[in-house]
Amino acid sequence: MIELGIFTFADITGSVSPRERTRDVVDYGAYADEAGLDVFGVGEHHTPRFAVSSPAVVLAAVAARTSAITLSSAVSVLSVLDPVRLYQDFAQLDLVSGGRAEITAGRSAYAEPFEIFGVRLENYAAVFDEKLDLLFKLRTGNPVTWTGNFRPPLHGATITPRTGRPLPLRLGVGGTAASAARAARLGLPMTLAVLLGSPLHAKPVADLYWQTGQEAGHSASRLGIGIVSHFHVGTTSQAARDTFYPHYRSYVSDGRGIHITRPAFDAMTSPRGALMVGSPQEIIDKIMLEHEVLHLDRVMGQIDLGGLRRADAFRSIELFATQVAPVLRRELT
Repeated sequence: MIELGIFTFADITGSVSPRERTRDVVDYGAYADEAGLDVFGVGEHHTPRFAVSSPAVVLAAVAARTSAITLSSAVSVLSVLDPVRLYQDFAQLDLVSGGRAEITAGRSAYAEPFEIFGVRLENYAAVFDEKLDLLFKLRTGNPVTWTGNFRPPLHGATITPRTGRPLPLRLGVGGTAASAARAARLGLPMTLAVLLGSPLHAKPVADLYWQTGQEAGHSASRLGIGIVSHFHVGTTSQAARDTFYPHYRSYVSDGRGIHITRPAFDAMTSPRGALMVGSPQEIIDKIMLEHEVLHLDRVMGQIDLGGLRRADAFRSIELFATQVAPVLRRELT
């Protein structure tokens, strides 16, 4: 069964305040649960352009208004965080939500968090590998004994709270072979960011993931590949593109000097393009194609970027849940 969900980075565009964006995020999560989607994710950033630096806190607010939906980070920037504290935050969320918390751990695409938390960029890869090793160990139970180079060791430490189960953990990856192989060797599901080009170009990475996981002795049920994409569902193809384009253009160009023309945008929404923007049937067809090639266990769409109106975001969630999800669940079971 494929899991379908939405996520947000809570970017701040225009005159909206951090309080208003945080309210939006909680409202979207509550609506996604009410509409019957499977997963809701909140990203972590540490610049003024985004409203959320602590996904666990915001997801706890969502937990209070929901009953079934999985609550995931999207992603937790493990490279700059203390794995013990990250584990504790999401273990606490798991207890608050009745067993619905999940960590998606990844590495930041921004340099600011490394400066803020005092992590040297030259240690980018080594720090992540070490912290992932500790986070993986924390999930197995107490006591915890561990030694590394970038954090004080643990000697028979008791880490609380405990959830009564290994806390679900996914790896968020940018599409490199090394990242895919790492996730597979650990027996962890991975989530690919599909933002440019064609999702079908990820097939070699997906094939490597499945092969490496099998060689490591992990069952297929323990592994999984998810994708995340910029996302908008409209009543028609034209309506979806017309609504989403100005916000997408604003989002990708903000502070980066990137200009996306309308013809380029339209090409990116084509059946083999990276953007999941279109009518319900177009979204269905695109996910079906990507599932056939990559063997997906999860698809998540970023639904509220670039100052998109609340009403348009809610409508997109509604169409995803009522017209796209039922077809995919029926066809991909």
